[in-house]
Amino acid sequence: MAQELEKNGLSTSSLILEVTESAMIDNPVQALKVLNQLRDQGIILAIDDYGTGYSSLSQLKDLPVDELKIDMAFVLKLDESKYDQAIVQSTIDMAHQLGLTVVAEGVENRASWALLETWGCDKLQGYYISRPQNSADFVTWFKGYDVNSEY
Repeated sequence: MAQELEKNGLSTSSLILEVTESAMIDNPVQALKVLNQLRDQGIILAIDDYGTGYSSLSQLKDLPVDELKIDMAFVLKLDESKYDQAIVQSTIDMAHQLGLTVVAEGVENRASWALLETWGCDKLQGYYISRPQNSADFVTWFKGYDVNSEY
């Protein structure tokens, strides 16, 4: 994988591979081996849909990952649910203590954005920011993007 990236003029750190918690269940030893090889090549690894799979905290501490993506199931009603707020805030704190970057999936309104920003979430994804786009539309959107704008 690293060779293909380099052949195309890309650094390995420009690629983030997302792995779901459940993808590691069938053969955790092999999965860990592959993840370690990828990370050794400089590829960024993320656990996707965190909180909805089968991983335990003991597994999390042993995985060679760089990012933790909180599943949208906990983010969609973040502005309404004190339970989701407690789960998300504590997950952000825990992940940061483990040296992980935190991504919140499913950000769909300003209230959720504000809470996540207050709690120090590193990256936000969701329809509040933008719906999925083809490459041409993305380029147009990105050229007009203002990092200081309020969505």
